[in-house]
Amino acid sequence: MSIIIDTQLVESDISTIENRKLINNDLAPTKVSERSWGTYAIAALWIGMSVNIPTYMLASGLISGGMNWWQALMTIGLGNLIVLVPMVLNAHAGTKYGIPFPVLARASFGTTGSNIPALLRAIVACGWFGIQTWIGGQAINSLMVILLPGWAVLSWGPAVGFMLFWAMNVYFIVKGIDSIKWLESYGAPFLLLVGLGLLTWAYINAGGFGPILSQPSKFKTTGEFWRFFIPSLTGMVGFWATLSLNIPDFSRFAKSQKSQMIGQALGLPPTMIIFSFIGIAVTSATVIIFGEAIWDPVVLLSKFRSPVVVIISLLSLIVATLTTNIAANVVSPANDFSNLSPKHITFVKGGLITAVVGILMMPWKLLSDYSAYIFGWLIGYSSFLGPIAGILICDYFIIRKRKLNGKDLYDPNGEYNYSKGFNLNAVYSLAAGVFVALIGLFVDELRFLYDYAWFIGFAVAFLLYWVLMKSKAKPLMFKNRFTKEK
Repeated sequence: MSIIIDTQLVESDISTIENRKLINNDLAPTKVSERSWGTYAIAALWIGMSVNIPTYMLASGLISGGMNWWQALMTIGLGNLIVLVPMVLNAHAGTKYGIPFPVLARASFGTTGSNIPALLRAIVACGWFGIQTWIGGQAINSLMVILLPGWAVLSWGPAVGFMLFWAMNVYFIVKGIDSIKWLESYGAPFLLLVGLGLLTWAYINAGGFGPILSQPSKFKTTGEFWRFFIPSLTGMVGFWATLSLNIPDFSRFAKSQKSQMIGQALGLPPTMIIFSFIGIAVTSATVIIFGEAIWDPVVLLSKFRSPVVVIISLLSLIVATLTTNIAANVVSPANDFSNLSPKHITFVKGGLITAVVGILMMPWKLLSDYSAYIFGWLIGYSSFLGPIAGILICDYFIIRKRKLNGKDLYDPNGEYNYSKGFNLNAVYSLAAGVFVALIGLFVDELRFLYDYAWFIGFAVAFLLYWVLMKSKAKPLMFKNRFTKEK
């Protein structure tokens, strides 16, 4: 019952705020009637988000980089178990208070300063939206080539496929969060069945799992393996580092803490491991069947001879990409952009901004090869998101002991105004975490700092924020403090 009580208190207090510039219907706490996501809905959400082409490419990219099947699977499994921890921790506030990520960030960064982590997260989401839209568009183009052979000669065919898939995403953006829940709940079981079908194809055509799983590691020494493993592990954590921040956007609809915790534990690591194994096995099979590792499933499908198999597979990839794109790459930036100006930017408008910016980020370059995908894109942005996660977790669990002043999260003159809307302790901690993580990118002797970007950034920001908030800098936290604590 504690969740319902806390939510009602927040709703009641917010109704007394005269200045409404920090709130709109999308950023307001979820009502009791909106808490409809049980364990299955949350698990299905993660299944739908995990079963997608980038996950497949993530796994097969490790194989292409030199790992054997068990080394790749171990790296992915460990990375997802690690990221599950901040995922569950950050989800707690969303479930308890019914607030989305940018509102939670106000507690640590300030009512205005929260736009810093929100925009950093939003930019990454726009990049992911572009990646998923590009992949989905290419799948549609390949499907059109099968259905209409003459389509292949059209130079603008890929562009049409891209825009068609973009339009499909926009439709669900306009329909809102309930359509996302429906899409994930009904699509998840189907997607797993299709994945198992692809695994069966690999088993039959490669002569069983023996030849597939006997592919040796390309690393000649232990040192070579570790040099590849360390940044790869960071990349695996970075893969879901985005959602580990904005998970309150979803957990705010959970029925209870138990639902969000068990749902995430059942939906994320097992699905990532299972679908990653499919990607690993199929990519290993392509070495045996075609003589080369084909890590892009759309390219792989183009080599199939059966039109029926190709059509069914492409349709499944399109559905899988759509479910992930809407849930993982639209909900958060839509709320983040809305946080900039709640009066003028709604969820739908924020989602449309995401759709446009995602195209402008030229996602085809991010998918140029597995190295750019894992070591450039995934690790690069994790250096920004790791420090944010460290600050949020330190503030909510260590500094505030899971107690937030619900009203002041929406009050421009309340406790979380700090100094003109900014908590400089959080800003300094974020800058320090990013600086230390990225310095390894420019100083070869300190390369390990970049290889561990998410972990280093998280630790530096967490510790510095704790020290600043507990030290003489503490008055900064309470400069315009509301007199009443919840």
